Amino acid sequence: MSKTKPAALPPDTLIGGYRIVRKLSVGGFGVVYLAKDKNQGWVAIKEYLPASLVTRLEGELLPSVSEDRLPLYWLGLKSFFDEGRALAQISHPAVVGVQNFFRANETIYMVMNYLQGATLQEFIVTARGLKRKKILHESTIRSLFGEVLHGLRIVHQSKMLHLDIKPANLMITNSNKAVLIDFGAARQVIHKTQDAAMRPMYTPGFAAPEMYQRDGQLGPWTDIYAVGASIYACMNGYPPVDSVSRLSKDKLSLLVDRLRGVYSDNLIELVEWCMALDPQARPQSILTLQKQLADISALRYQNLGLRQRVRVGLGKLFK
Repeated sequence: MSKTKPAALPPDTLIGGYRIVRKLSVGGFGVVYLAKDKNQGWVAIKEYLPASLVTRLEGELLPSVSEDRLPLYWLGLKSFFDEGRALAQISHPAVVGVQNFFRANETIYMVMNYLQGATLQEFIVTARGLKRKKILHESTIRSLFGEVLHGLRIVHQSKMLHLDIKPANLMITNSNKAVLIDFGAARQVIHKTQDAAMRPMYTPGFAAPEMYQRDGQLGPWTDIYAVGASIYACMNGYPPVDSVSRLSKDKLSLLVDRLRGVYSDNLIELVEWCMALDPQARPQSILTLQKQLADISALRYQNLGLRQRVRVGLGKLFK
C-alpha cells in the first residue's frame, strides 16, 4: 500500500482532447478534475487512480503499479470502465451525466457533466451551525430524496448499484436539482478481492453491513440502507453510527426517538426500515421505498417522554 496519495495531473495537461484546468477533489480511488473540451465547454473528468494500489510522482503521467498489485489494479480498472459505459446509457436529471470515457496513461478517464452547486453534506454542515431544532425541513427532505430515488430507480433498472450514497455524493445544483455523483462499483470490486491487510475505505455510517462481508449479498437493499442513513443525517445533522458497531450494540431506535415531534413518525419509521441490519428486513426495491416516502396522508408527530422512550426501547428489544 502506498503511504502517500499519487500526484494529480498538473493544470494544462492534455488528455483525450481535453485540457485540465485544475483539480476538483481527490478520493481513495480517483481524482476529479475541472477541464475544458475542444469547444471550450466545461466538463468534470474522473481519473481511475486507486491510492492503495498505485504511486505517481509530481510531473508524471503514468501511474506506477507493483507487479503483485497489477491483477487487482486491472480488475478495478475494468469495473470502472464498465461503470462509465453503463452510466453513459443513462439519461436522468438525478444521475450525473457521462459524456465520454477513454483510456490514456494506462488508466481510464470518465468525462462527466460539470455540476455547479454544493453537496448535501455542505448544506447539512451549514444548517447544523445554525443550531436550529430542525436541520433540514421535512418537506425539503422528502422532495430532495424523491428526486434521488427516481434517478436511483433508473440506475437499478440498468442492473447497476451506486454503492457509495452519502450526503457528500449528492450534489444540489444551483438550479436546486439533486444529482447522484461518484459511483463506487470499482471500489467495491477491489475491496471484495483484496487481502485482509487492506481495510475497506467506506464512509462510516453509510455503508450497509453486507458491504463489509466478503460473501455479503449486495442488491438494491444495499443502496437503500445508505439512503436511510443519508436521510438520518439530514434530520440529525451527523451520520449514524457505522453498521459494524451497530451489530454488537444497536442504539438507532433510541437516537431516532429523540427526533419525534420534530419529524413525523412516518419519516422516522422509514429511516429505521431502510437501516435494518438484516438486508431482507429493508425495502427490497426503490419503488417500494418511493411509495412510502410519498405517503403523507397519515403524517403523525409524537413527542415521547422519558418513560415512553424507555418503554419503546424495551419493546423493540424484546420483539
